[in-house]
Amino acid sequence: MAHPAYYGLWHKLGSALLKGSSYVVLLFLILPILVIVPLSFNAEPFFTFTEGMLRFDPDAYSLRWYEQIFTDPKWLLSIKNSFIIGLFSTLLATVLGTCAAIGLARDEMPGRRFITALLLSPMIVPLIITAAGMFFFYSKFNLAATYTGIVIAHAALGTPFVIITVTATLAGFDMSLVRAALNLGAAPLKVFFDVIMPLIRPGVISGALFAFITSFDEVVVILFMAGPQQRTIPRQMFSGLREQINPTILAVATLLIVLSVILLLTLEWLRRRSQHMRGIEN
Repeated sequence: MAHPAYYGLWHKLGSALLKGSSYVVLLFLILPILVIVPLSFNAEPFFTFTEGMLRFDPDAYSLRWYEQIFTDPKWLLSIKNSFIIGLFSTLLATVLGTCAAIGLARDEMPGRRFITALLLSPMIVPLIITAAGMFFFYSKFNLAATYTGIVIAHAALGTPFVIITVTATLAGFDMSLVRAALNLGAAPLKVFFDVIMPLIRPGVISGALFAFITSFDEVVVILFMAGPQQRTIPRQMFSGLREQINPTILAVATLLIVLSVILLLTLEWLRRRSQHMRGIEN
């Protein structure tokens, strides 16, 4: 019979190999993204490291591309459009997704699996097909190349994320609390805001953040639906790569990386808070 120390040694070795391989995969995924950050400070209009940058010469680095973001009217318009479209589509997707998730959480809901699959279809159907379908459908109602049409289109793409996160939060929800509140004479809206919403709030916020990221990073639907005045940041970056290669794109990409990290940290904080709340409830 093997000595316990033998198994302990293999356990430590396996744990070290698992951690090491995880770090290697993480580095493989992140390194191409991190290369963008120093290149965005390049003083020259190149997409490569210059000799001065490799020597860490201060004159080889500059903030000129970041300054150009906030002085170029096209970039300013795309930033404004991205936030306006993202916020309104997130609000719409959050309301629709939360209502859908609450309805689908009921066991007596007829055709629940079919409706769920239908609502989650924007995540499954190739985006190019969805974008083409949206363009031809919205064109009949004169919604193409309008802010309203793009907001509705982005809300349709973000709603499945809200449904998934809110449904996951409702998985351990005790529906007897709702019945008890209704039996005590509370109105349905009061039950929602005072009983249901406090318990599913972390899932709602997480879904809203995912919906915002989906809208903020989306480019395919914008290529089909947007006009010259509805350009977003991804659309402007796409145009910059096709028409005129400019390191401003790298500066914008760096800012988007920072924004993504902030949102991911927020999602992790919400996840931990949700687990803490469930731990207290249990």
